[in-house]
Amino acid sequence: MTTARRAALAVLLESEPGHKAELARALPDGLAVGEDESIEEPTGIPGRPAAPALVAPSQLRQRSMHTAEGRAALIHALAHIEFNAINLAADIVWRFPGMPAQFYRQWIGVAREEALHFQLLRAHLQGMGCDYGSFPAHDGLWEMAGKTKADLLARLALVSRTLEARGLDASLPIKAKLVAAGDLQAGEILDLILRDEIGHVSVGNRWYRHLCAQRGLDPVPTYDELAQRHGAPRLRGPFNVEARRAAGFDEAEIARLPGD
Repeated sequence: MTTARRAALAVLLESEPGHKAELARALPDGLAVGEDESIEEPTGIPGRPAAPALVAPSQLRQRSMHTAEGRAALIHALAHIEFNAINLAADIVWRFPGMPAQFYRQWIGVAREEALHFQLLRAHLQGMGCDYGSFPAHDGLWEMAGKTKADLLARLALVSRTLEARGLDASLPIKAKLVAAGDLQAGEILDLILRDEIGHVSVGNRWYRHLCAQRGLDPVPTYDELAQRHGAPRLRGPFNVEARRAAGFDEAEIARLPGD
């Protein structure tokens, strides 16, 4: 009998985007978690298709929101983020043993929602005459996963609480651009994604603080040390303070955000 952690690994290894999303959304609640099971890392992580081509962020061409191509490229970039988010949620489930069963069940719930986000954005992109893989993309999210694969605390600090939290800040400005360009459907999709992502960052915050307490660490200076050690991107405003509060950042952390 497979375990929830092994089922998540199967999601991570799947390379076909549509099938990966379907597998993630179908992750069942009833499986034994296997929280103490030792799983050897297989080859082929993460599974992903030949397209999109992965390039440095500096090689991604800026396109105008006044053109259909520009709007499609932005939707594609968002779909790529959600595709990576499926992989990140699946990876945190299988890779790190020894946590409470609720930890794995919450992250499986995250994987399901990330898969829905990807499906919604991909369907919208297809309605624009494109598909996932039609534009190049960068690999920043997964690169940080690689840097933090040996330390769950670092993974939670720098993926969940840094890179994914940046999505909370970016959501409203991106929605405004798309709606101003007449893409009301994209605006509705982004509203749903923001609602869910607040919950995802909250999960990261909860378990980051759990591990800090378990290890006798102060969460704030520990975050600074991990960010420096792993080369995390510097936080830049403007910040969606309301969303960050809802996602579990406390007032001391909000006060430390740099000025715009």
